This record gives sequence, structure tokens and C-alpha cells, in this order.
Amino acid sequence: MMSNQLDDPQGSFHVVVNGEGQYSIWPESADVPTGWSVCHGAADRSSCLEYIDTHWTDMRPLSLVAHMAQASADGRGERR
Repeated sequence: MMSNQLDDPQGSFHVVVNGEGQYSIWPESADVPTGWSVCHGAADRSSCLEYIDTHWTDMRPLSLVAHMAQASADGRGERR
């Protein structure tokens, strides 16, 4: 039975990011998926997860952030 490469505590990983500013770890031995690019690593799993914790501070996709900023600038922001 093959285990998941992402769970290997001894593995070497990259941190990858997509165009929406979403981060993930990815095994160094695997091809980076289309639409994602390496932004950190290769490093151990815990270092990669720490990098993500430090850099991915807003979980919203960038397109949503832009949409909300535009709506606010147009006066269509949420009213409380």
C-alpha cells in the first residue's frame, strides 16, 4: 500500500502558490501542477508549513479581495 507523499515527515517539499494567492505544499519529487509556481523550498515539511502560516494571512482568493475592494470603492460595500 502506497502512502501519501504529502504525509511523509522525512520528505522534501516545495511551497507552491496559484494565481489566486492560495498556498500548498508539494512534494519536491512531483511535477508542479499547471497554474501553480514554487515560492519556497525545497525544505522539510514543517518548514514549508511554517512558511505558509507566515505568508498566507488572508484565506480569501485574490479575485474576491479585488471584487470586494471594487464594490467598496463603488459604494456597494456591506452596510452594517
